[in-house]
Amino acid sequence: MPNIMLTRIDNRLIHGQVATQWTGSIGANLLLVANDEVSGNKMRQNLMKMAAPTSAQTRFFTVDHTIEIIGKAADRQKIFIICENPQDVLRLVEGGVPITKVNIGNMHMAEGKKQVVGSVAVDEADVETFKKLRDLGVELEIRRVPTESTDSVDKIFNAF
Repeated sequence: MPNIMLTRIDNRLIHGQVATQWTGSIGANLLLVANDEVSGNKMRQNLMKMAAPTSAQTRFFTVDHTIEIIGKAADRQKIFIICENPQDVLRLVEGGVPITKVNIGNMHMAEGKKQVVGSVAVDEADVETFKKLRDLGVELEIRRVPTESTDSVDKIFNAF
């Protein structure tokens, strides 16, 4: 079974907070970005590699490839999965990736979304996806950085 330290939703994927704070606090040595668009975009990958800590390897896989390959991870790999949105996390979970906890870190405001916490804005589809994840037994937390306290996920479920 893969050693998944944490799964985070952050529409910026790999950036300063992920690189400097989250990776170290959870002890990850592999950052796995599960994102269909980024998996084929070398320019975005190169930008994220520059932000990634030297103490961790980086991988950029499609969601389907992540599902296919995660079971082959070595025990020594302490994996930090980063997704852009909750729908990709649900695809991973429904595809058999053993995700037990999801950190909701950053979901930008956009048309049709409501801001529920400073850095988290959701629409009705996001809320439904989070409900499905919760019903599948996935623990959800809203937390921007590891040193901050968590915000109540009820804020998401009460958004609409």
